[in-house]
Amino acid sequence: MKLHLDGTVSLGKGDSKTQQPLRMVGYRIGAIRYCVVTDRMDLTAEEVATVYKLIWEIEKFFAWWKKRLNVYHLISRSTYGVMVQIFAGLITYLLMAIYCAKEYGERVNMKRVRELRNTIQNELRASQMQARNSHKLKNKRK
Repeated sequence: MKLHLDGTVSLGKGDSKTQQPLRMVGYRIGAIRYCVVTDRMDLTAEEVATVYKLIWEIEKFFAWWKKRLNVYHLISRSTYGVMVQIFAGLITYLLMAIYCAKEYGERVNMKRVRELRNTIQNELRASQMQARNSHKLKNKRK
């Protein structure tokens, strides 16, 4: 990461111009240049660039998480709840990856996830039906 800009700017024109000056930090990673605007004057330019780089990594993780696990919203807003949902999703994905690799020699795909879900639901229904029939049979004998 190489810095190429660190200065203050005002955004907008006329009446919509920002009241307080903002900080613009420009940096380059490889051939790509990035510019970020922030009100954080207390950080060094390197720290601002690093923070935004880390924010982007977090965004990429959540994009992957949503795509691979079909998660469209968080169930909880608490730190603990979010962590539980993330870990549960990752564990589920890893188990599916192992299952798909062993059983089919392929990566996780939604077709296999649906097949497995349907198999589990069918086995659960059959087990529940068997338990009900067993219970009815015991009651008949009495």
